[in-house]
Parts: sequence; C-alpha cells; structure tokens
Amino acid sequence: MTLPTRRQANGLSRFIFASRWLQLPLYLGLIAAQGVYVYNFWLELLHLLEAVFHSQTALQALVSSIGYKAESVPTQLNEEIIMLVILGLIDVVMISNLLIMVIVGGYETFVSRMYLEEHPDQPEWLSHVNASVLKVKLAMAIIGISSIHLLKTFINAANYDEKVLVWQTVIHIAFLLSAMAIAYTDKLLNQTRVIGHEADAHH
Repeated sequence: MTLPTRRQANGLSRFIFASRWLQLPLYLGLIAAQGVYVYNFWLELLHLLEAVFHSQTALQALVSSIGYKAESVPTQLNEEIIMLVILGLIDVVMISNLLIMVIVGGYETFVSRMYLEEHPDQPEWLSHVNASVLKVKLAMAIIGISSIHLLKTFINAANYDEKVLVWQTVIHIAFLLSAMAIAYTDKLLNQTRVIGHEADAHH
C-alpha cells in the first residue's frame, strides 16, 4: 500500500479549505433577507405616517400587522397602537443588526479576511471577532429581540391567553440563562488559554 505523497495531501487540504466558499451564497442570501427587512420597515413607517393624517386604510393595515384587537374597531391612532408599531420597528432594526453581525462576523471568521483595519467605519467589535466572541454577541442580540417581543406581548396582554404570556416569559428566561452560560463558558475558556500561554512562557 503506497502512502499519499505530500503534494497529494496538500492538494486535498487546499480543496477542503476552499470548500468554505460554499458559505458565500448563504451570506448573500442573508443580505437579500436584510433588504426584505428594510422594505418592511419603510412600509410600516409609511403606514404610521399616513395613519397620523387619518388614513383609515393605513390604520387598518397597522392594526392588522401588530395583531391589535379591541372591543371596537379603532378609527384613529391611540397611544397603545403607536407604541406597538414603534416596538415593531425597533424589533426590525434589532433583527437587522443581528443579520449584520452574522453576515460580517461570520464571513470574517469562517470564509475570508476583509482587511478592514484601515477602514474608518470598521465596527469596533470586528477587530477582535472570533467564533467565541461572535457566539456571545449573537446570544445577547437574541435576548434583546426576545425582550422587545415580550414587551409587545405585555402591552397587548388583553389579546393573549395567559398560557402564551407564561410561555413567552419562560422562553425569554431560558434565552437569558443560555446567554449567561455561553458567556461564562467563554470566560473559562479564555482563562484556560491565558494559563496555557503563561505555562508555555515559563518553559
């Protein structure tokens, strides 16, 4: 049985390493999804502005999109509807921020360097991003999104079953505990790396 030559092994390694570019269509797809969120944001904002000027069509579109229910059909904006719409817009922005972190951080970490060190708009977090840091930041972003959804539910609590309120709260707490566990695990791993580097330095 003949062993593979060094050139064959290197060629296979390069092929396997080049397979990371298969992720590129995934990130391009997320950019397209970002475009959908931008369109949805401006559509909701346009409906809100039209409803301010007493457009019943825009008002009903808002009421339908936020799932607002009342004993009588609202004929004008009220504080509760405005708050729910604004929370929905904030939710879109936070999910969009999450997409940016996944697209930029994921591409930088798993596909290819972007060489943005000299770029004036380089995000501060990107300078020290790795898979562990990205995981913690994504967990924190998901908690923020969950918090917005929970707040929207509590504002519109009269239209939800009690079980829905309880389960949304439980799920939010689960997200929070998961993020804390991820952050703690990352801290332990960093401490282990520091101890390992110090031990290597002594040798």
